[in-house]
Formats: sequence, structure tokens, C-alpha cells
Amino acid sequence: MLEQMLDRNRQALIDTARGLSEAEVRRRLVVSLTTPIGLIKHAAFAERRWFQLILLGLDESECDGYAIPDEGSFLVSDGETLDDVIAEFERASDRSRRIAADFDLDDTGTHPSAGDVSLRFVYLLLIEEFARHAGHGDILREQITAAR
Repeated sequence: MLEQMLDRNRQALIDTARGLSEAEVRRRLVVSLTTPIGLIKHAAFAERRWFQLILLGLDESECDGYAIPDEGSFLVSDGETLDDVIAEFERASDRSRRIAADFDLDDTGTHPSAGDVSLRFVYLLLIEEFARHAGHGDILREQITAAR
């Protein structure tokens, strides 16, 4: 059930940006770096941070993409398309699924400030985070499409 809900929220986040133009997904409607494409880029970061760094114990240099917790997780280069960023998120999610398959729900990794966290905790945290960001994406999409 946890895996299915996480997958559901992963897809919900992607769906908030699908069908928008490349210019629209980069539109900044709030003061922060939050954009439709930036939310998906940040979600790929979150996958790497929690599954690769925290649970698997990899060093940041061993992760398959950005894994430093700062505003850089929302940055999308000019050369990246929405399809590129969605593909990055899907690759990170696939790797997270493979990592999780080797863990029991109560197996733990160590977070620098939260201490030991279980796979169950990571699932619940990311379910909440991706649902929240999908809500942000829905609001941004509504504003963008209303302005057409």
C-alpha cells in the first residue's frame, strides 16, 4: 500500500506539468524557485536524497544526480526539457524502488539531523512531500492555464 501510494503521488506530480509548454513549465509565479518543472526536478533530488544517501548510505558523489539539500534541487538548466526532467525523476524513482526492494519496512538508514529513519518513515515522508508538491503544481497549472 505504501509503495502504491508513493507511485500514485509520483504520477500526480508529473501530471501537473504534462501538457504545458516549455515556457509555461518554467514560469515563476511565486517568489521562490518553485515552478512546475522545478517541482519535478526537486522530487528527483528527494528520491536520491532519501533512498540513495540515507537508506543505502551512498556518498553524495556516488548518487546518480543532485543530492545536496538546498535550493539547487529546484534548478533546471536551459538545455533540459520537461521530458528530460520527467525522465530523470522516473529514473530516480525506479532506482528507489530497486533499493527499497532490498529493505524491510523497519530497516533503517541514518539521516544527519533526524537520526535513524526506517524505510516506512521514508515512504510516508515522500508520500506527504509529493502530495504537497502535486498540490503546488495544481495551483501553478491553474494559474498558468487561466492566463492563456
